[in-house]
Amino acid sequence: MESFKTIEEYLEYVGRFRKSKYGRQFRNQFRDTRGTAELAMLAAPSEDEFDDFRRTVKVMTEIEKTEPEKLNDENIRDIAERARADSGNVSIFINGFVLNRKSK
Repeated sequence: MESFKTIEEYLEYVGRFRKSKYGRQFRNQFRDTRGTAELAMLAAPSEDEFDDFRRTVKVMTEIEKTEPEKLNDENIRDIAERARADSGNVSIFINGFVLNRKSK
């Protein structure tokens, strides 16, 4: 996976397979209880999940966007509330971005 400088770039990357047949097939292959389904969500989110991600990025402050690694669970729940998004989806999205930044 390539590295992204901004969360907006990451959002665009995450959304690339949300409407594709391949994305749905990939997503179905990783349904399990071990957490790999979370990674599949970021590889091929549903429209509802992607809408959660989009609203999340829209409501985040510049500090939240530039320093996501400093966000704790309470901060993420607050962002999800402001975005009217599922806090689990928001957590997966933000944590995915943080992991991506650490892999640089």
